[in-house]
Order: sequence, then C-alpha cells, then structure tokens
Amino acid sequence: MSAFGKPRVFVPVVTPFRPDLAVDTPRFIAFCRWLVGQGAGLAVFGTNSEANSLSLAERRALLDAVLDADVDAAQLLPGTGACAITEAIELTRHAAAANCAGVLMLPPFYYQGVSDDGLFAYYSEVIQAVGSDALRVLLYHIPQFTGVPISHALIERLIAAYPNTVIGIKDSSGDWANTEAMLKRFPGFAVFPGSEALLGKALPLGAAGCISATANLQPHAIARLLATTTAEDRAMWEAKVTALRTVVQTLPMIPALKAVVAHHMKHAGWSRVRPPLTAFSTEQANALLAQLDGLGFSMPPVQQVAA
Repeated sequence: MSAFGKPRVFVPVVTPFRPDLAVDTPRFIAFCRWLVGQGAGLAVFGTNSEANSLSLAERRALLDAVLDADVDAAQLLPGTGACAITEAIELTRHAAAANCAGVLMLPPFYYQGVSDDGLFAYYSEVIQAVGSDALRVLLYHIPQFTGVPISHALIERLIAAYPNTVIGIKDSSGDWANTEAMLKRFPGFAVFPGSEALLGKALPLGAAGCISATANLQPHAIARLLATTTAEDRAMWEAKVTALRTVVQTLPMIPALKAVVAHHMKHAGWSRVRPPLTAFSTEQANALLAQLDGLGFSMPPVQQVAA
C-alpha cells in the first residue's frame, strides 16, 4: 500500500479567469469545494490548471485562499515545480508549512538533455532547503511537455536518499509499459497514472489511484471506481470513466475541459484561458458537448458564485 493508503483521485483543478485574465478566486474555491465533495483531492497548479501561466505570487495567494476557505490541507497536492530552483523552494516550503498532503514537482524544463545527476541535485537542493519532516514529494513525469524524463534510476536514487520524503510519482507519459514497470519495480511507491483509463490495469498492480485532467469533469465516477469492491461494478465504472476520457483526450485538453465546465457551470468566463492558449470556439464547444451528451454525461451542480 502506498503512503496515501487507499487509492485516491486527485484533480489538476482548472483555473477560472476574469475578463482581465486575473484569477477568479471565489469561483476557483467554489469549484475546489465541489470537487472535494465529489470524493476527489486537489492537485492544484497542475498542467491543466495552467500552472506555468501563473506567477509565483498568484500560486501562493491562491493556495492560501483555498486553505482560508477551510479546505482540508490533507486534500491538497499542489504543483511546486519550477525552472528556477529558488521559486521551487519557495512554493514547496509554502505547501509544506501548510501541511499539504504532498507536492507534485515537475523537473526544471527549459534545459534539454540534462543528466540524472543534475535532476538529482535539483530535487535534493529543494528538499534540503525546505528542511521539513512534513514534506512529501511526488515527482512528475510528463516528458512530452517538459522534454525532461524522470528515469527509473533517478527514482531509485531519490528513494534511497529521501525514503520518507520522495514517496511517489505522477506518470503522464501515456506509456503504459513505463507505468507498469514502475509499479513492479517500486512496490509501496505511490504511482499515479495520469489517466483514469489505465486504472483497470494499474490498480491490480498497486497503483495509488490517478491524477487526471478529466477528473475535473467526472470526479465522482472515478472515486466510485476506486472504491468499488465487486468485479461487476468495477467493469461498469471503468467503462464509464474511460468513455469520457477517450473523447476529451483527443482534443486540446485545457480549452476542452474549460468549455465543458463553462457549459455546466452556466458561466462563460470558465472558458477563458491565458495566452498563448486559445479558448474553444462556439462550434468546437458545441461539438464536444454533443459527444458528451451522447454518453449521457452530466455534472452535478456547483454552488454558484456571483458574476
């Protein structure tokens, strides 16, 4: 069993923006509360949160706002990776001081072809600078975005050096062979596939759950899949969550997610993205919504926030 106990779903929460592209904090908090109520944890400042379009100050302030709204820190797994090690240290220290369940750390992603020695030094410097026994680090492997893969040899080295701190990884590579190999090679290490569609294969091998973009749309269904105890129910929930994932993952993920949330939250502002991303057109959004309607998809209501 992983450090997280029973398998869990964490959501890289999409970030709403106002017309001036400032973060819409009240709407973000309302959505976070809804997700927790649906049985999900919050991987705020993940890829699909547009984390790398948010400043360090914005990320700190938004995490504080969520905590001030009485969201349990044990539900929080904020992204704290950054190209600048000083920023990674500050974000990680802030999350550890708040007693978050852990942090999800991208490798520094500008320089290509860096060695495992360089990546080990990066993670080691952050861990030692934070200097907190409460710190729990999950690595974040998404080489198609970062260009910086996290090798199994690096994982092994970090676990050996920091066995109580480096406790898991999110594998968003989409390479099942890699996920499977990590699950078999590192028993007890919290391996989170980046897609709920892989849970049918990953859970029997000890996966810790998933950290998935499309959990923004179907947190309850994924939580039910993780909690089910019968083969019949498991097959039903696997089919349900995989069907939605299969539709959405063929599209530009962030604008697709935000278009669906905007429709179901009845607030067009949810569809805004920060440049260089571009929002879905009305035609794109309607085509996606029609596909999801065909699956019988719906989202339970979220507490409305004044415009």
